[in-house]
Amino acid sequence: MDTSSTNDSRKTSSGTLLPSEEKKLELFRQQKTLLDTFLASGAISQAQYDKSLNGLIEKMEIKKEQ
Repeated sequence: MDTSSTNDSRKTSSGTLLPSEEKKLELFRQQKTLLDTFLASGAISQAQYDKSLNGLIEKMEIKKEQ
């Protein structure tokens, strides 16, 4: 089984390694962008978006000011 996708040595497009906090924020931003896309296309309602975003913030322990 290939576990390279779960390896902590993930790199940015410039080739530098990301510390775990930066990786967590990058993942959060990617998931939020996906939620934004779903909302804009009508795939989810505003209530579903709000619930999912708040759950994401809570589970990933993201501070509101980030």
